[in-house]
Amino acid sequence: MLTEIIISGFGGQGALFAGKCLAYSAMMKDVEISWLPSYGPEMRGGTANCSVCLSDEPIGSPLVTEPDILIAMNDPSVDKFINSVKSGGMVFVDSSLATSKITRKDIEVFRLSASQLAEEKKLGGMGNIVLLGKAIKECGKMLFGIDAKTLQETFAKIIPAKRAALIEKNSAALALGANI
Repeated sequence: MLTEIIISGFGGQGALFAGKCLAYSAMMKDVEISWLPSYGPEMRGGTANCSVCLSDEPIGSPLVTEPDILIAMNDPSVDKFINSVKSGGMVFVDSSLATSKITRKDIEVFRLSASQLAEEKKLGGMGNIVLLGKAIKECGKMLFGIDAKTLQETFAKIIPAKRAALIEKNSAALALGANI
C-alpha cells in the first residue's frame, strides 16, 4: 500500500515541519518513507509545501502529483492542490485561514479552525500540528499505524534540546486536533 500526502501553507506556517514529523514517525514504525520539501522563494510568503510518501514497499518516486491526503493551511494551498487530490481522498483545511469553496463531491473534506484554536489555547503558530492531529485521527490505516503516541516520541527526538519547551506545546496541539 502507498499513501501520498501533500502538506502546504505559507512559508513559516510549519508545513515542512509537519511533514518531517510525519515522515520521521513513519520511519519509527519501519515504514518506507520519502519526504520532499519545496521551499525556495516560497518561504517568503508564498506556498511552501512538502510531499510525504508512506509505503510498505520501496518508493519509486518522492514526487506526489495525486495525493491521497492534502493538508492545506491557506487559500493558495487549497487552490493549488485541491484538484489533484485522488477521488476518495481526504482533505484537511485550516478554516481560520482558508475560506476557498471546495465543490468536489468525490473527496472527504474536514474544515477546522486550527490556527484560531491553537491561539485560543496559547499554542500560537501550531495550527499545523492541530491539523496533523486531526489527520492522524481520521486517516487510520492509511498512515500505517502512526498515532499520537508515535508523534509525541518524534517530537522528543527531532526538537532540539534548546527548544525542549516546544515538545509539550506540540503534544498539546496534536491532542487538540485529535480530539476534534
